[in-house]
Amino acid sequence: MVDRSFTVIENEWIPLKDGTRLAARIWMPEGTEQSPVPAVLEYLPYRKRDGTSARDESTYPVFAAAGIAGVRVDIRGSGESEGVIDGEYTPRELSDGCEIIEWIAAQPWSNGKVGMMGISWGGFNCLQVAALKPPALKAVISIASTVDRYNDDIHYKNGCHLSAQLSWAATMLAYQSRSPDPELVGEGWREMWLERLENEPFFLEEWLEHQRRDDFWRHGSICEDFDGFPVPALVIAGWADGYRNTPIKAVEGLGSRAKALIGPWVHKYPHFAWPKPRADFHSEAIRWWNRWLRDELNDAEKLPQMRAYILDGPRPALRREADPGRWVAKDAWTPPAMQTLAVAGDGSLIAAGSAAKGIGDVYLRSPLDTGTAAGEYFTLKPDAEMAGDQRIDDAGSLVFQTHPLLEAEDYLGQPVLTLDVACGAETANLVARLVDVHPDGTATRVAFGVLNLAHRNGNAKPAPMQKNHKTRVTLVLDACGYRFRAGHRIRLSLSTSYWPMILPPPNDPGLTIDTATLFLSLPLLGDHREIVVPRPANPDPLPSYIEHSPAKTRRSVERDMTKGVTHYRIYEDTGLVEHPETGNATQDIRDETWSIKPDDPHSMTGVSTWTCIARRGEQSLRTIATSRLSCTETEWITAAKVEAFEGEEKIFEKIFEKRIGRDFM
Repeated sequence: MVDRSFTVIENEWIPLKDGTRLAARIWMPEGTEQSPVPAVLEYLPYRKRDGTSARDESTYPVFAAAGIAGVRVDIRGSGESEGVIDGEYTPRELSDGCEIIEWIAAQPWSNGKVGMMGISWGGFNCLQVAALKPPALKAVISIASTVDRYNDDIHYKNGCHLSAQLSWAATMLAYQSRSPDPELVGEGWREMWLERLENEPFFLEEWLEHQRRDDFWRHGSICEDFDGFPVPALVIAGWADGYRNTPIKAVEGLGSRAKALIGPWVHKYPHFAWPKPRADFHSEAIRWWNRWLRDELNDAEKLPQMRAYILDGPRPALRREADPGRWVAKDAWTPPAMQTLAVAGDGSLIAAGSAAKGIGDVYLRSPLDTGTAAGEYFTLKPDAEMAGDQRIDDAGSLVFQTHPLLEAEDYLGQPVLTLDVACGAETANLVARLVDVHPDGTATRVAFGVLNLAHRNGNAKPAPMQKNHKTRVTLVLDACGYRFRAGHRIRLSLSTSYWPMILPPPNDPGLTIDTATLFLSLPLLGDHREIVVPRPANPDPLPSYIEHSPAKTRRSVERDMTKGVTHYRIYEDTGLVEHPETGNATQDIRDETWSIKPDDPHSMTGVSTWTCIARRGEQSLRTIATSRLSCTETEWITAAKVEAFEGEEKIFEKIFEKRIGRDFM
């Protein structure tokens, strides 16, 4: 197919039934008057004008050249779209998405068939909108997303509270506080900005009011009705990201309607993600869209149900540019056979059997600052955001490991840990890490899982532990695709803390672990074939913008030995970057600190401050959003403040404060 020329419509207003107008940027192939084209929608709160412009400009011109219109829409209250956002994946957001699809399909340039795609928020809502069955939506591509909003997002994980919940609420408070672009909106831009500032919610308050898996989280979780999901879905994720479980859960739930692709990547599109190798996402996507939006017989439906990159012993590093490994395919995904390990009398891990008798009961109470080598829940860069050498955290953990392997072992799927535990309180956190120990002792985290023991029988109706009574629990770790090389050891590391990724429970009783009942089941790779996943032809697909100040990243851990406090600090500065065509220069700065005393769960605090700057010519707009979280035994304490400046004049300030009862947390 010869590449088609195209035009870019910088801002198109999409009217909704309630009178609100949403802002769209459209890449339009030429010749639609004679030959209407399919369209692909991406629907986000991250601002098409600046926030996602670089990645949009790496992909939608390629789609348009292939005869597929790209429609990038700002969610209500974001970017140039009118109104105020009302939360995350709300019924109104999804209803607006259905209206957008209806509008696209009705345009004279449209062939009436629409696809929807996105990463993270856009990966979530394309699945959620599809579940509502808008007639014109024919296929989706969902990257770094979830089918279960409670257990596989940045809020809760098996009842444990993720620190990313504050980090993300702080991010969204800052993002939504930004002004629309006056150049596109016109004279009403300031009124529009002030409406947002006055009415935007602090998302953390709502999230903390739903600490169980209730109807709030079931909404938008397509795992609630896999059978009702109507369209083909290409589901993509990366092993270095927090959303690695979704492709497996999608193919297990959707069957032949879903195809999975899992690479070594962080939370990025596969054609510019790290660690390498990358994948040619553009060709992959165009083939998918042509099959389902044009009825082209290109066999996209015959893709293997599972394609995965099997990591081959990567080492933790300051920056992981590329991970060793190989691509494999399984034409049909079935639950894997499991290899079970247990604890021998000498404390080593061995194949489960008569010799695996354990070492008796072991009491474990990890320092509350165990976990500083965990990295971020969702990683955006292959540096300190990724898990580091696990020996740091293993020092505060109970560790069992095999003898050096005589031959390599390959795994793909979710490991499962079962054991009997007892604790002296109604709940405690249990953390399990699967670790690859290299011959020199370097320790790479392969997978991890966490469990609030009150949620051991489900997340909808948690129940307190019977104090000091042994209870059987099952902990399913996150998915992995990994080869343990010959000469390496398989390590299981158990801890009662994983801070700051997981926030501490109300009390810190420790756990008694019955090692005779401990079984670690690992998912064998099984039948497969090795394949080639094409890499992108362009090694640097993102456009270059004008850099006025460089980006900066800092992460550090400080242990104050006199005050007995550990601080975990994050500093991210995007630099001041100007789009060469719009003249709009933006800069976002995140300054976040988590603190805890290793022996006091109520000492935990998190403070995240975002400064967002937008400049064009003499105009300078700035917001500062500070979000805080602390706790007592019975309450979560939240606070936030948003300030807005036009030049040096403060034009707005708002304060949020709320105390929310802890529910088995």
